Amino acid sequence: MSWFESLILGLVQGLTEFLPVSSSAHLRLTAAFSGWKDPGAAFTAITQIGTEAAVLIYFRKDIGRIVSTWSRSLVKKELRADHDAQMGWLVIVGSIPIGVLGLLFKDQIEGPFRDLRITATMLIVVGIIIGVADRLAARDETGGRHRAPKQRKGLEDLGVKDGLIFGLCQAMALVPGVSRSGATISGGLFMGYRRESAARYSFLLAIPAVLASGLFELKDALESDHVSWGPTIFATVIAFVVGYAVIAWFMKFISTKSFMPFVWYRIALGIVIIALVTMGVLSPHAAESAG
Repeated sequence: MSWFESLILGLVQGLTEFLPVSSSAHLRLTAAFSGWKDPGAAFTAITQIGTEAAVLIYFRKDIGRIVSTWSRSLVKKELRADHDAQMGWLVIVGSIPIGVLGLLFKDQIEGPFRDLRITATMLIVVGIIIGVADRLAARDETGGRHRAPKQRKGLEDLGVKDGLIFGLCQAMALVPGVSRSGATISGGLFMGYRRESAARYSFLLAIPAVLASGLFELKDALESDHVSWGPTIFATVIAFVVGYAVIAWFMKFISTKSFMPFVWYRIALGIVIIALVTMGVLSPHAAESAG
């Protein structure tokens, strides 16, 4: 992998990780459109460490409070009813599905699931799901001619059942084209949560899964001599810087704006990919992964 490729891929990772458009799909597509080798699942996982570092810094006060209260609640019973202590457990519970499914389907994730036809299909299907969830949320928020606005749930209403459902939605993002934030936020909207609450839990829930995946791939990469460490680290740093800016923008955006621009973008991109693969312009299968 060249330094220019790592610059572009790092920018793509940072720009798309937190938006409901699928960062893994965009890394795969950027390489395909540019004629580069597929950066591979390992590159994606390692560069996601950079974007998750941005999450850790942006939500540092929330994370520090949750970790502190949760750890103290292990020995102090009076803290176990505290919302922050419960959030610690809910993040752990919500992380179980992606951990289990990620291990069970590791070979498929790194191979067949990276087929561009699957990616395009997921972009379209999940885009439609996000659109429906967005419209339901908008209807509750604004009410209607004969209907008063409906109060939506916040994180204080989150329980184990909803936490597991959020986790299952996150696990769907193991398939390129789904989008971690898109799947979890739309799942939260269907369950009646406010946009900001669904997004906040989505970002917190991603921390254990992404860091574990990145460190797991990092361990394998350290044992391999096929990794271009300089460009990979450079891409990770770029992803961190850009990702932090995107989080700050996105959290403000979703408080007042609709997800529909992302929905139309996903559907249009999916249709273009299917057309290009059908015409033979793009190969549906990944080229040999770049080192």
